[in-house]
Amino acid sequence: MPAHVLILGGTTEARRLATALASRPGLRVTTSLAGRVRRPGAIDGEVRVGGFGGAAGLADWLRAHRVTALVDATHPFAERITANAAQAARSAGVPHAVLRRPGWDLGDDWYPVASLAEAAKALPHLGRRVFLSTGRLGLAAFAGLTDTQFIVRSVEPPEPPLPPHCEVVLARGPFSLADELDLLRTHRIDVLVTKDSGGAATAPKLAAARSLSLPVVVVRRPELASGVRALPEVEGVLDWLAGVIPPGGACAADTCP
Repeated sequence: MPAHVLILGGTTEARRLATALASRPGLRVTTSLAGRVRRPGAIDGEVRVGGFGGAAGLADWLRAHRVTALVDATHPFAERITANAAQAARSAGVPHAVLRRPGWDLGDDWYPVASLAEAAKALPHLGRRVFLSTGRLGLAAFAGLTDTQFIVRSVEPPEPPLPPHCEVVLARGPFSLADELDLLRTHRIDVLVTKDSGGAATAPKLAAARSLSLPVVVVRRPELASGVRALPEVEGVLDWLAGVIPPGGACAADTCP
């Protein structure tokens, strides 16, 4: 019986991990997506879409599909999914790790805040034309700012409630430094709001803001629960899996979870 790795995906790192594992003989790889993006792009290995029904549902799925190892490679702000994954892995007795890229180092004119609500409170003192680069969820936190013009960039149209003065730019990254500079200049942006998602893919907007001397409001990422194994790179996850999965990728029926 092949060993089975379940990846909770939705990030670039999750896609890279699936590619690295899918070609290995004797190994079954499944990537699970929440389904919030209608066209997520091709992913190597098996793909399932949709929720599990909380921690208990995920634990049942781990047992039913004889999962050997669980890798949580969701977005650093997918707090509920990450908590459910840790609980489900403990319940099902499945080895579990979190693939979490490092956060960004603080920049010159950064204003770290704990939440989107705190970001909204900070904006009136910083600028009136805001590039809101926090994703299409959670925009309701800014709906009360009636004197602020927002530019929101999203892969798919965001759902209301939205800020009253809001222009949505539909685009899929990655974006280059030139792209980000063009957006900031075209829309006369004077402050950037973003989440500390980390990684290089979305860093050009930070470089563009620094180049134009714009303040950046950064929502800090939630902390992982104590005892959770966090690995910053795909290579580290592969090394960890090498110690979890038997040589050759296969396991006997009586030794699989």
